Amino acid sequence: MLFELHLKMLGKIDLNCDMGEGYTTDALIMPLISSANIACGYHAGGGELMRQTIRLALQHQVSIGAHPSFDDKLGFGRREMHLSSDEIHGIIHDQLNIIRKAAAEEGAVLHHVKPHGALYNMAAKDAMVADAISRAIKAIDDSLILYGLPNSASETSASQHGLGFYREVFSDRTYTDEGMLTPRANTNAMIKTAEQGVAQVLQIILQETLQSTTGQEIPIKADTICIHGDGEHAIEFAQEINRTLHQNKITISAIK
Repeated sequence: MLFELHLKMLGKIDLNCDMGEGYTTDALIMPLISSANIACGYHAGGGELMRQTIRLALQHQVSIGAHPSFDDKLGFGRREMHLSSDEIHGIIHDQLNIIRKAAAEEGAVLHHVKPHGALYNMAAKDAMVADAISRAIKAIDDSLILYGLPNSASETSASQHGLGFYREVFSDRTYTDEGMLTPRANTNAMIKTAEQGVAQVLQIILQETLQSTTGQEIPIKADTICIHGDGEHAIEFAQEINRTLHQNKITISAIK
């Protein structure tokens, strides 16, 4: 009962998913979320798949975001690449232009930008990478919201460049004692069951904390919760989190 009363006070939270990457889960997950991060072709997707995903998001009134990455289809954008500030600015700028054009052709507008994979993780720690991303977003459209890890270099750079920022947490990933995502190479990087995922989401929302892999209680605040569309149990995670939030009278919405 206390959980329910607390959630009523909180009102709403965004639920996002990485999409347009070629997985068959998109059509089943899209009705359950409020934001879609759509691959721009550099790590996956692109072309007609990007447009199909935009149309699916429009059908379900889901906010459309860009999901830019390193130019790395072979590694699915999950390999670190050490590029210059100008090079990072360039790949973000190019991908935002690609998806903005596709969105315009479908009668849609972009709401946010969420870097993918290694680029996302590097931006969380490296001020140069974070700054290059923020500068590229600002040059395209300074109304776009940057999604990133709380208390990270990404959040700092967004503030410095006057961009909106959504603090993102993950329903299906574990965290280090420093509040960073556990590297995927580690055996304990992923949360395996929907029950565990829902428990982590509720702890973050209700207590503004999470348990690290060593059992430390880490303070954290969230504006948006991520579900990975390529996860083994992605549909189950999305269904259970959506159901739990609705049961507790909290609105799933990308609009803050």
